[in-house]
Amino acid sequence: MTPDDSTLPWLAGPARDIATRQRGHALLLQGNAGAGVFELALRVARTWLCETAAADAPCGRCTACHLLATNSHPDLLALLPELTQVELGWSVGGNDAPEAGDGEGRAKRKPSKEIRIEAVRDAIGWTQKSSSRGRAKVLLLFPADAMNLVASNALLKTLEEPPEGVRLLLVAEDAERLLPTLRSRCQRLLFEGPTPEQALAWLEGQGAANAPVLLAAAGGQPLAARRLAAEGFDAAAWIALPRRVAEGRWEPPAGATIPRLREVLQKLCHDAMALAAGAEPRYFPADSLPPVAAWPRLADWSQSLARLARHDEHPFNAPLITDSLLTEAKAVWTKSRGRA
Repeated sequence: MTPDDSTLPWLAGPARDIATRQRGHALLLQGNAGAGVFELALRVARTWLCETAAADAPCGRCTACHLLATNSHPDLLALLPELTQVELGWSVGGNDAPEAGDGEGRAKRKPSKEIRIEAVRDAIGWTQKSSSRGRAKVLLLFPADAMNLVASNALLKTLEEPPEGVRLLLVAEDAERLLPTLRSRCQRLLFEGPTPEQALAWLEGQGAANAPVLLAAAGGQPLAARRLAAEGFDAAAWIALPRRVAEGRWEPPAGATIPRLREVLQKLCHDAMALAAGAEPRYFPADSLPPVAAWPRLADWSQSLARLARHDEHPFNAPLITDSLLTEAKAVWTKSRGRA
């Protein structure tokens, strides 16, 4: 589930600055999802739509804020890929929100990773209608780089000349993945996320055991760290994981998806390569890693995982792919020991 943006203290300052100082009708907010960039965008949108005079943050008391809290404000429309909605536990807002497809259709296929052209066209039509509550209208796209070429081009005219009172908020982890024509029509803002001290304090406040290990596992991103723990990758399991993988004894948490397993193994591969190169590991404690593996094996493994990452939406046979991933990982160290 997406945290309430008010529980993420590092968002307050940046959200206030964006909502009150930026006058552009199209903003491109770049930052890490695991640091709360989506929640930051929501907080900005809620400030714009708050009906308390001169509010520099959502007041939480007005009718608009109550509607926003239940994700039912008719003047906020968020376009999220179906997969992102599932991951965040967040449904598209607005009474006139475009449909992602009927329930029967969604049940027959994996959730899409794209913001579809049909949704973008419907959103453009939504921007052309009058504001239901007589204030602003906000169209939020996250992640904006989930639009394909056709969907991106469809949005260009609205970005350049939106209807009066409409503001667009595009959110992306890497703005360079957007079309240059999209970037050029937006005012670009960088969200750096919390300081390491803020991230650690927040994670410890969430009751996470051995929070420094979890935070490192998530690359320093506190929301991503909490999600890892919720998926069964708590600190104790994370520390035990590398040697269990190398010995062929690791059993992934129940329900772990292929993309998640691939991501975890990519982190292990990264740290194993760092160790082999004489560098410090990033994601795992150094003393939790198996003995140094042969570089060619690590390089082949890294390339194999990168190839798998390009096909995350493929309807894999999950048990077979899981077995293949773990066998391949174990072989990196088995063959290294055999060469010694």
